[in-house]
Amino acid sequence: MSDKMEKISQGFETAFREAGDVSVDTDVESQQRTRRRRELDSWSVESGRQIAESEGLELNEERLAVVECLRTDYLEHGPAESGRQLSDMLDERFSEAGGRAYLRRLFPEGPVTQGVKIGGLPLPGDTEDEGFGTAW
Repeated sequence: MSDKMEKISQGFETAFREAGDVSVDTDVESQQRTRRRRELDSWSVESGRQIAESEGLELNEERLAVVECLRTDYLEHGPAESGRQLSDMLDERFSEAGGRAYLRRLFPEGPVTQGVKIGGLPLPGDTEDEGFGTAW
């Protein structure tokens, strides 16, 4: 190998060593999850409290648990296809506390609508359905 080619080769080797891990995530699901995590990072409990106050609610531990459940579901699965999907998930998750009735006491305008709003999440398309609360 010529001196010129060897210097180039050593230069590349040095650059790769200094750059560290330069691998690229090619898994689409992983990329989407990373994007959703960045979206979720812009939210804080304090911003959730402010939104809850504008809804006439206090963001207590019980409401925060529901909001965190919705946020975790969003991170894991992405935007919900429907309000019904989120409602069913919440009903199952909080069944021991009373399910839908418990959730309605916490969120009088609807656990899906108010929960995703407080959590800084996108509203599912059918949240205007009275069973989920109204989006307006």
